[in-house]
Amino acid sequence: MICSGIITYFCLTDSSNIPAVNFPSIDKIVHFCFHFGFTISWILFFKKELKGKAPDDYKAYLISFIFSVFFGITIEILQSVFTTTRAADVTDVLANALGATIGVFTAIVFKKQIDKI
Repeated sequence: MICSGIITYFCLTDSSNIPAVNFPSIDKIVHFCFHFGFTISWILFFKKELKGKAPDDYKAYLISFIFSVFFGITIEILQSVFTTTRAADVTDVLANALGATIGVFTAIVFKKQIDKI
């Protein structure tokens, strides 16, 4: 999906190309927001793909959450291996997982509206 590509690009691009923002914990907020949106978009995708194929449509929530967390871990590993201006950070993984978790809970709260899409 396009969302995944955009996140991958921004997470692996040379950090000197990204404008510096003097705001405490902005990096963690960005990670949270990326994975919140990432998880929601994959939930929408999987719910559409699994509609009528699975007895429990909550499978889309679980798959999206797991995918988001593993995607975040993979990006952190790639940052440490393939970039010179970025490093893997466990707190980024935690921010990613928190964004994915809140994304799932938000989708569950708005399940009726999501099911109409």
